Amino acid sequence: MPGARWFTGAKLNYAEHLVGTDEDLDRVAVVARSQTRPPREVTFGELRDLAGRVRAGLQRLGVKPGDRVVAYMPNIPETLAAFIATASLGAIWATCAPEFGARSVVGRFGQIEPRVLITVGGYGYRDRYVDRRAEVEAIRARLPTLEHVVSVPYGEAMVSDSVAWEDLTAESAPLEFDQVPVDHPLYVLFSSGTTGLPKAIVHGHG
Repeated sequence: MPGARWFTGAKLNYAEHLVGTDEDLDRVAVVARSQTRPPREVTFGELRDLAGRVRAGLQRLGVKPGDRVVAYMPNIPETLAAFIATASLGAIWATCAPEFGARSVVGRFGQIEPRVLITVGGYGYRDRYVDRRAEVEAIRARLPTLEHVVSVPYGEAMVSDSVAWEDLTAESAPLEFDQVPVDHPLYVLFSSGTTGLPKAIVHGHG
């Protein structure tokens, strides 16, 4: 229904509903399995703490409501925490898996003019490590709006000239949630791009 507006005047934050309640702090929120590092479980309390730290780090980098934060990341707990932190600020999230080549990533991220890129340097696949630092550098070179690149440790390769994940998350801070309108952009998904550039699909907090 083009042009329709829902729940005008109401405010919320999607991320607030991802982190459980105070009664859930010791419950497992994420069960992580990977070919790159040992198995891991993350409680709701740990997820809240990490997301609060990422939120504070993004604020130090100058991220504001409406800014775009993008991730060249696998599906790991750090990615979830970064998404929660981004959404909590009213900033807008988009992601591509590190299996994507630089051209495919730029075809997506280039449309939304991100300020911050969060990335790994590579990932494990079966019995080998796949180094993606060359792709990260190519992506970075072709996104002129990027102001910061954050490097998440995941296997042996680390991205140079970047903000270390340890520094981004160094400051403990409460996880707060900026209340935004129902149609405030939450994240951008993309079509496959089989008939031209991938098409951006914007989802709101509601």
